[in-house]
Amino acid sequence: MFGTNQLLVDKHVEFIQNLDKKQDGLEYWMTEHLRVSGIYWGLVALFLLDRPQALDHEQIISYVRGCQNADGGFGGHTHHDSHLLYTMSSVQILSMLNALDQIDGKKVTKYVLSLQQTNKQTNGQTTVCGDVWGEHDTRFAFIAMAVLSFFNTQDQLDTNGIVEYIRGAMNYDGGFGSKPGGESHAAQVYTCVAALAVAGRLDVVDRDRLSGWLAERQLLCGGMNGRPQKLEDVCYAWWVGSALDILRRRHWISAEKLVEFVVSAQDENGGIADRPGDVADVYHTCFGIAGLSLVRYPGLNEVDPVYCMPRSVVRRLGLHKWQDKVPKSWSQ
Repeated sequence: MFGTNQLLVDKHVEFIQNLDKKQDGLEYWMTEHLRVSGIYWGLVALFLLDRPQALDHEQIISYVRGCQNADGGFGGHTHHDSHLLYTMSSVQILSMLNALDQIDGKKVTKYVLSLQQTNKQTNGQTTVCGDVWGEHDTRFAFIAMAVLSFFNTQDQLDTNGIVEYIRGAMNYDGGFGSKPGGESHAAQVYTCVAALAVAGRLDVVDRDRLSGWLAERQLLCGGMNGRPQKLEDVCYAWWVGSALDILRRRHWISAEKLVEFVVSAQDENGGIADRPGDVADVYHTCFGIAGLSLVRYPGLNEVDPVYCMPRSVVRRLGLHKWQDKVPKSWSQ
């Protein structure tokens, strides 16, 4: 189906393995705050490539556990402040490595709940902050619901209020912004649609209008952009593709053209860049491979479009049940 578009599996595995060996460069230390995220991105890519043993699991588990703070949240590196983004990545990492029982889920739940805010002046909308400093947007609403679902404590959230907040971020084009009034953006669309999937409230979505907006993100080169008039970027193979997958509209884009674009952004020495000719990084490597998994690229393990982890892990955790809440009227 995908012709001669070959994924350089061995090179990508080597690229990920070498990331932590480049500690003599400025870039390594300038990205210290992204260390947990980098491990998550690399681990997802390796699991989808069916090379989960390429990294030392015990070393990773020990490191991630060391990133948990007294408040129950996780920082992006040891001794860094807690943030929902890194808490999510940490929970995902430990879940993939079957080590979630090595942390106290009650402490994580307490941390997430502490970031929930209900504003009576906004029609009962409930927001979730990313950290104690108060920034809030739809990303954190999704993360809160997703993280607590790992511990089966999501019923402690004000789900109805969060759903109303997400509904308020929906625009005339069917897309979603970072908050009510924000411009539609594919990454925010993913977070909102995924949050509604976890909540069992996909009925909120204008399925046809949103599917059309997402399909329009694919450009003639086969790549996708995050919003109109922007350049194509490999990462949107995931942000756009996952939302379409949840909507049961994956077939509204050209899988062949998308594969051609993602493969063309590979570095011959391993890793995938944002677009052909640019420098490869682990972020685009992860989401490029995840996007290929969504369109069933041969040899890749299937990725779950809500949790961005292998379907096998999601099933093991019992989190695949979000699929049972998809409106029955939706079909391929």
